[in-house]
Amino acid sequence: MMYSIALYLYALAVMIVSPSHRKARLMVKGQWNTFRILRKSILSNEKYVWFHAASLGEFEQGRPLMERLRREHPEYKILLTFFSPSGYEVRRNYQGADVVCYLPFDTPGNVHSFLRLVHPCMAFFIKYEFWNNYLHACRRRHIPVYSVSSIFRENQVFFRWYGRGYSDVLRCVTHFFVQNEASRELLARKGVTNVTVVGDTRFDRVLDICRQAKDLPLVAAFKQQARVQVAGSSWAPDEDLIIPYFNSHPEMKLVLAPHVVSEEHLKEIESKLERPFLRYSRATAENVRDADFLIIDGYGLLSSVYRYGDFAYVGGGFGVGIHNVPEAAVYGIPVVIGPNNRKFCEAQDLLREGGCLEVTDADSYRRTMDRLLTDEEFLEERGRIAGQYISRNAGAADLIFDCIKF
Repeated sequence: MMYSIALYLYALAVMIVSPSHRKARLMVKGQWNTFRILRKSILSNEKYVWFHAASLGEFEQGRPLMERLRREHPEYKILLTFFSPSGYEVRRNYQGADVVCYLPFDTPGNVHSFLRLVHPCMAFFIKYEFWNNYLHACRRRHIPVYSVSSIFRENQVFFRWYGRGYSDVLRCVTHFFVQNEASRELLARKGVTNVTVVGDTRFDRVLDICRQAKDLPLVAAFKQQARVQVAGSSWAPDEDLIIPYFNSHPEMKLVLAPHVVSEEHLKEIESKLERPFLRYSRATAENVRDADFLIIDGYGLLSSVYRYGDFAYVGGGFGVGIHNVPEAAVYGIPVVIGPNNRKFCEAQDLLREGGCLEVTDADSYRRTMDRLLTDEEFLEERGRIAGQYISRNAGAADLIFDCIKF
């Protein structure tokens, strides 16, 4: 009861702030459209497998399963839902699903209407998604629910004294495919034993991306024979480390893909540069060779840009938390990250093995970069470790498919 009341209050708050908040406005508009999309698109005589991802990162973890299901079991239709605009607005036209929409807020009325329209034959919830009303309704309707690439920690609500009531949602899941042994042990403490440790499907996805990476002739022309750092998903605190070092080291070039691509932020980046720079959208085969700093001022290129780097920097470690480390490491290059990385098991693993290098301030960043630029053996060894780690940990999608009877 309290959970549903909290959901109603949250939905009301989103509606109140939506006129002045773009993300909230997109969510409200998208959710208003959900039932219209479902009534128009869902075919009553078809069998639907429902995949739910909170946002873009979780979508990428679910994508290997969706694409394999599409390839091996064309008798099923795929419904893909998102909670966040940062996922839906980017992947609303994803061709690997038959229907893509927002997931309505987890209120009893929405849940009833959603499941009545979709009637899925099974559901996959990616990583952290545990919506109480949806999962209990699936259990009542005998809809198998699989939790994929999930990961659990001691401080999560399920394992706190005040979360005892909410933790019952864990018993609504038919099977957990978790990332690590620690997650399996935590679930066992709650009496949940329908668990298989398979790793993270993200490794399968980044290997697919690596194999399908686009050739980017303009980035190749920019690189020429120089040492190149690719900095991905950077925020202002990351750029405050990266750019001063770049300005004083003419022996290297830099490709930067900021997390926020807005005119204001691009101008802020450009104001800090003391060497020739160019935006990717303005690059030509002629002028790109004269630039030392290339700004990726759009979305969808970063995963292919990493292939042109000799080493990478993955942003977010001085604020919101690091972004996608495997996306860079898959190319066999060392990855530099900031200190906010404790919740990311692949970063922790790579730090222990040596494929990731942590920096905490300008001085440690300078020392790390100096070594990467001058010690060829160190550079190659760290890159080899990173690439082998990704290859070694792939295969979660195969393990999941072996366990599920489609």
